[in-house]
Amino acid sequence: MNILLFSLFGNQSERETILFGVFAVIILLFLVLDLGLFHKQAHKISTKSALYQSIFWVMISTLFGFFIYKYDNSGAEGAVEYFSAYLTEYALSVDNIFVILLILKYFQVKEEYYHKTLFWGILGAIVFRGIFIFVGAFLIHKFHWILYIFGVFLIYSGIRIYFEDGDEKIEPDRNPIMRVCRKYLPMTKDDHGGMFVVRELGKLKFTPLFLVIVLIETTDLIFAVDSIPAAFAITQNEFLIYTSNIFAVMGLRAMFFLLAGIIDKFYLLQKGLSIILFFIGAKMLLEIFDVDVNVYLSFAVIIATLTLSIIFSVIVPRKAEAEEQEE
Repeated sequence: MNILLFSLFGNQSERETILFGVFAVIILLFLVLDLGLFHKQAHKISTKSALYQSIFWVMISTLFGFFIYKYDNSGAEGAVEYFSAYLTEYALSVDNIFVILLILKYFQVKEEYYHKTLFWGILGAIVFRGIFIFVGAFLIHKFHWILYIFGVFLIYSGIRIYFEDGDEKIEPDRNPIMRVCRKYLPMTKDDHGGMFVVRELGKLKFTPLFLVIVLIETTDLIFAVDSIPAAFAITQNEFLIYTSNIFAVMGLRAMFFLLAGIIDKFYLLQKGLSIILFFIGAKMLLEIFDVDVNVYLSFAVIIATLTLSIIFSVIVPRKAEAEEQEE
C-alpha cells in the first residue's frame, strides 16, 4: 500500500519507501499497544504520565529525523525540512489543544474518557490528513502554481491569527456536520460508560461522545487547512510532510494532558505562530522572483520565533494580569 501511494508521484527512492514502512510500523505498533495494553480501562491521565509520553514522542520523532539524515537520499537538507515541518505542526497544535479542551468541557465529558476520545480523534486525523496530504501532493505535481495560492493563504492566515483576540468560542449547534448527525442519527443522552455506539431496545444508537469525536475530527481538518499548506511551503516532499505531520499529531494527545491546565500562560505563542505562517507564505511567494530562502535559515527563523514567543510569554505578564497585580 505504501509503495502504491508513493508510486503515484514517481519521485520517491527505494530508501524513502523503506523509511515510510518503518514509520508505518512505529505508528501502528504504538497505537495497538496504547489502546490494547496501556489504556484498557478508562482512567484519568496524570501530569507525570503525560510528561513521560510527551518526552517519548519527541524522542521518537527526533530519532526518525536522524534516520532521514542518515539513510534518506535527501540527507541533511531533508532532515532540516522534516524538523521545520514537524516544529511548525507541533506549535500549531497548541491552538488545536485549546479548542479540543473547550469541546470536551462543552459536552461535559468526564476526564477518564479524555484519553479514549483523543485516541480515536487522532486515529481519524492520521487517515484524513493522509488523504489531504497525498491529494495535495498529487495536485501540486500536476499544477505547481497551487503553491503560490498556498503562499497567499498563509500570509492571510498569519495576519488573521495575529489580530485574533484568542477567545475561542465553541458553538456545536452551528456546525453543519453536527446538525446532520443530530438530525439523521439515532442519539442517546447517556454516555454509557464511554461508549460511542450502543444498542437500546434492539436499536443501535450513538452517544454524545460520538458527537465529540465528530466535532474534534472536523476541527482538526479546519486546523489542517493552515498547517498542511505551511508544510508544503517548507517542502514539496510528501514523505517528509506526512511523517512530520503525523509524528506531531501523535504527540498532540500527551501534550494535551500536559498543557491543558497551563496553556493560557503561553499567550504570545499565537503571535509567534502568525509570524511563522507569514514568513513561510512570503518564502513561497519569493520563488516567483527566483529568490530562494535557504532551508537552514527557515529552520532558524522557526526555532527562534517559537523560543522567543515562549520565553516572553513567561517573563512578560499579560496586560490584564499586570493590572490585577497593581490593584
